[in-house]
Amino acid sequence: MKGRPGSYFVILIALLLGLQSSCGYGQQNFKDLKNAPPEKRAAFQTYLMKAKLKLSPTQVTKVQAINLKYAKKFQPIIKSTDSRDSKIKEVVALQKQKDKELQGVFNKEQYTEYLAFEKELRSKLKARLKSERALQ
Repeated sequence: MKGRPGSYFVILIALLLGLQSSCGYGQQNFKDLKNAPPEKRAAFQTYLMKAKLKLSPTQVTKVQAINLKYAKKFQPIIKSTDSRDSKIKEVVALQKQKDKELQGVFNKEQYTEYLAFEKELRSKLKARLKSERALQ
């Protein structure tokens, strides 16, 4: 992709972390979270999930642990100088694992809403990438 190097990857990470400007979080803050410690990213993810999915206190504790575990696993990928394609493959594989763990914490309705939210974010990402390409 032409344009800003790694911009696609930053957007993908933001997507997979459950961040999007529609959640009230702007582009500059994406970069801030990319450079933030895993604990901060996990706390923000948990905050979003708690609000969006109406998690119980027990679920919040479990989700926080899962988010922190995967934020730490994402950290070396984010900081890596590997190719964008390589990073994307690693991120997608980790996200699938994380989704399985979250499925064990959420009830059926929450998990369905979580998947719908991820689908919405993917759709917005595709639209954003399409508009970026059109501007180039």
